[in-house]
Amino acid sequence: MLLTGDIGGTKTALALIDPAQGARRPLREARFASDAYNSLTAIIAQFLTPSEQNQIAQASFGVAGPVVAGRAEITNLPWVIDAAELARVFGIERVFLLNDLEAIANAVPHLQPDDLATLKPGEAEADGAIAVIAPGTGLGEAFLTWNGRTYQAHPSEGGHASFGPTTAAQRDLLIYLQTQFDHVSYERVCSGSGVPNLYAFLRDSGCFAVPGWLDTAVAAAEDPTPIIFAAALEEEEPMALAALDLFISILADEAGNLALKVLSTGGIYIGGGIPPRILSQLQRPFFREQFQRKGRFSDILADMPIYVICHPHAGLLGAAEYAMQRMKDEI
Repeated sequence: MLLTGDIGGTKTALALIDPAQGARRPLREARFASDAYNSLTAIIAQFLTPSEQNQIAQASFGVAGPVVAGRAEITNLPWVIDAAELARVFGIERVFLLNDLEAIANAVPHLQPDDLATLKPGEAEADGAIAVIAPGTGLGEAFLTWNGRTYQAHPSEGGHASFGPTTAAQRDLLIYLQTQFDHVSYERVCSGSGVPNLYAFLRDSGCFAVPGWLDTAVAAAEDPTPIIFAAALEEEEPMALAALDLFISILADEAGNLALKVLSTGGIYIGGGIPPRILSQLQRPFFREQFQRKGRFSDILADMPIYVICHPHAGLLGAAEYAMQRMKDEI
C-alpha cells in the first residue's frame, strides 16, 4: 500500500491507497488538526494500525514548506520532517517529500471537469506551461512544464516574494505593514494568515465605522479569517467587504505576475482552501480585470484560461500520483 499525506499549517490529511485501485479511491483517510501534535510522526502513529504499517511499501507527503535533501521545516508549524527518519521509524521502503504546491501541481493533469470551476475561459495551448497559485493558511505557488512525455511539476516559494502594490490602497497597506514586519511578502497579504492584516489596516485607516460585534469576534478568534469573510459574504458588512475585495485584487495581481513569469499558456489553476469558499466573488469581472492589468502584455493574459480547483483533496491526489508515477517509471 501507499501512505500519502497533505501536511498543512492548519490541517493534516492522511490516506491509504492501493495503487491498483488508484488515487481517487483511498482505502481509508482521516483529518487531523496539525497544531494539536508535535510532529508528523505522532499523527502517522495514531492513524496507522499495526497491520497497515506492515503493508506500506512507500509514502508520499506534500508539506507546507521548502524541501531540501529530503528534509523540510514546516512554514507555519514548529515541525521538521525528515524522509529518512520517517522511513526508519515506520519501516517504509521509500518516503517522498514534496512541497505542498508541488503536490497540488502534480494533481492538475489528473483533475476532471467536475473538479474545477472556470473563472475565465480561454485557449489553453497544448503542452504549454501551467501556473498554480494557492491561498490557504499560507500562499503557495508552483508551475508545470511539458517534458515531451508528461507534465512535470516544479516547486516554488514565490508566495514569500516581496509584495508589490499596484494601487494607492495597496501602497498604503504596504506602508502600514512595514511598521510591523521586516519583510512584507505576498503571503502577508494574500493568505488565511494574511487576511487579518488586511482587516487591521482597514480598521486603523479610519475610513470605516468599525462594528463592535465584528471587532470583538475577530479579536477573540484563533483564526479570524472565516469570521471576516462570513461578515462580507453573509452580512455584507462594508469593512469586511472591503477586506475581501482587497484580498481578491492582490490575488489577481499575483496570479497575473506568476502567469507572466512562467508564461502559463496552458492555463492558471487556483487552489488552496480559500478560493472555493469565495467562488461567487472570484467569478465577478473584477478578478479577471485585475488579473489582466499587465500593460503591454494584457492581451497574452486575456487568452489564458483560469480555473479554481474545487477538488477537496487535491494535495493528497497529487502526492499519490507523484509516487505512483515514480513506481511506473522504475518498472
